[in-house]
Amino acid sequence: MGAPRPEATTGLWYHPASADWTTAEKKGFSPVNVVAVIPARYGSTRFPGKALAPIAGKPMVQHVFERAKAASRVSRAVIATDDERILQAVAGFSGDAMMTRVEHKSGTERMAEVATHVEADIYVNVQGDEPLMDPAAIDAVIEAMTEDESVKVATICTPISDPSEIMDPNVVKVVLDFQGDALYFTRAPAPWVRDEKEAVGQHHRKHLGLYAFRREALLEFPTLPPGELEKLEQLEQLRLLENGYKIRVVEGEFTSIGVDVPADVARVEQILAGQAV
Repeated sequence: MGAPRPEATTGLWYHPASADWTTAEKKGFSPVNVVAVIPARYGSTRFPGKALAPIAGKPMVQHVFERAKAASRVSRAVIATDDERILQAVAGFSGDAMMTRVEHKSGTERMAEVATHVEADIYVNVQGDEPLMDPAAIDAVIEAMTEDESVKVATICTPISDPSEIMDPNVVKVVLDFQGDALYFTRAPAPWVRDEKEAVGQHHRKHLGLYAFRREALLEFPTLPPGELEKLEQLEQLRLLENGYKIRVVEGEFTSIGVDVPADVARVEQILAGQAV
């Protein structure tokens, strides 16, 4: 039970007979079928098994699942995993999960496998280590696509208010064009503010790793060749830009704290408890 499921069992599902298949249409929105996919691997270099790390009495992946389900425009939420332990944990809280192949190199590739089994108009990639993801952010990225049918991929960003984040390579910056599409994503300080008198913070935007794809764009993603920029920056969204895709970026006052190492768990628990961090 401790090892990942073999290839032969990919596509295995767990969903409870009593699952709530509430659609966005029933919630009062247009009948656009939106599936939130939560990639959740067991393996992690810095924090093995973090998808199941207990946070305030629940496994982390359950927090993410519940927040995805809380988004008004999400029709269905599915956890995409590669490990029996996560599948069993999802069964324990009556969630919805699918076993996917072990060899996927990114969460987007894992999500694309789900799309071959689950029909939808829009798929949202909600990272499995974001237990504080705001459902309003999920709705915002969906709305960017429902309001403009030409948008094939969308994501979100927020203004940087802490100057220390500008130089932090772990904080991904995004630069936009006049239409609100991404010009570039980078770990470097971009744009570079030449005039030191400028208010630096207002010129920088932090990218948050939440993506929405139309079905055809998502299914094409695994077939796109990685480019030099993606390899240098280690940012998979650059594969889309290097292959000619536009990425619409929604800007708002969104916040989310990812769990990368065990020490992050206590910080998330404090926030959930309403304590100052």
